[in-house]
Amino acid sequence: MPRFAANLSFFYTELPFLERFAAAARDGFAGVEFLFPYAWPASAIAEALHANGLQQVLLNAPPAGVDAAQMATAFEQGARGTACLPGREAEFDAGVRQALAYATALGCPRVHVMAGLVPQGADMTRLHDTYVHNLRCAAVWAADAGVTLLIEAINGRDMPGYFLTTQAQAHAVVEAVGSPQVQVQMDLYHCQIAEGDVTRKLQQYLPGGRVGHIQIAGVPERQEPSVGELNYTYVLAQLDALGYDGWVGCEYRPRAGAVPGGTTRGLGWMHSA
Repeated sequence: MPRFAANLSFFYTELPFLERFAAAARDGFAGVEFLFPYAWPASAIAEALHANGLQQVLLNAPPAGVDAAQMATAFEQGARGTACLPGREAEFDAGVRQALAYATALGCPRVHVMAGLVPQGADMTRLHDTYVHNLRCAAVWAADAGVTLLIEAINGRDMPGYFLTTQAQAHAVVEAVGSPQVQVQMDLYHCQIAEGDVTRKLQQYLPGGRVGHIQIAGVPERQEPSVGELNYTYVLAQLDALGYDGWVGCEYRPRAGAVPGGTTRGLGWMHSA
């Protein structure tokens, strides 16, 4: 049976961020992930993890910014990464180093690095080359920190213009980087919307050892996995059959919304998985 991690950027949003850790532990989660922790001191997050017996399994590098204040607000201002963007290498470097500092403080083994949005009229080959170069450099720092960097294909409906959109493209980038410190974060919600044929893609890519993390959500509303067009009972059984022993991040928006107990009431699917 997969190990499920609660995504605290999506779960328990009726609570202040640092109170969501206790809520996840009460619901039986042993691991948590979230998007961007940079608005909170790493020491406060580490204390919340320790107090609730939780493991931090994934966090995102800042999507932009050259200082802590900019990094903490970049996503809300529309930034979606700098890894593929020529001319922003120093900004990318600063973000990765900040992410690795948080990962070290939190004992987190994985950091998702966002690629970025394609500028109008950009040369796609140059973007690819910049992406690979930046990831190669960052892989060296990640190795020193004992952290794996992840890249994720994101569907163009939820994030129009994002550089990385398919599993094949993501795996080609990982191959070009050529470092074991860079792997693919395979979000089955994005995969279903962008490409479909989820089971065959799991069968194709999991045995290669380059998938470092999996995330799930119902399609198309991005709600509980028990709702929508994907049969997650079948899909999760496929993960077991393929020998996947990593974490499965629950990155979905509970149907009940940001109301007391809303996330908890929607977790029936997990207890019957």
